[in-house]
Amino acid sequence: ATYAVKLLTPEAALTAAQAAMAHCRKAGHQVAVAVVDRSGLVQVLLRDRYAGAHTPGVATDKAWTAASFKNSTLEFGKDTQAGKPMSGIRQVPRVIAAGGGLPIEGGGNLLGAIGVSGAPGGDADEACAKAGIKAIADSLEF
Repeated sequence: ATYAVKLLTPEAALTAAQAAMAHCRKAGHQVAVAVVDRSGLVQVLLRDRYAGAHTPGVATDKAWTAASFKNSTLEFGKDTQAGKPMSGIRQVPRVIAAGGGLPIEGGGNLLGAIGVSGAPGGDADEACAKAGIKAIADSLEF
């Protein structure tokens, strides 16, 4: 009648967000970074000083999408293009089918997700998100 879940600690979520932002800054991008738990609830949200007003919401929704669909939003975008069987899912509120959202997994469990918005293009956002996950990878259970 019950089950146990694993979640990121707030400290791990903050470390991932800070590392993602640092990676983007190094590349010259001003971004927002969101880390959500496995349910899509925000644990950490950072916005760099010149990141656009839209970036906190988009980063949060990218992370939410990655957690909800347990998939990279870059891959999700490819899988849900017009004409594909799952294209209609893009109409669901909060779904972002653009790169920059990645699930965070450890030990075969979904622990949360990270979303980045503000770099020029989904590929650049995703590179920053990957740097965030890399920063905490050693502390995750595998």
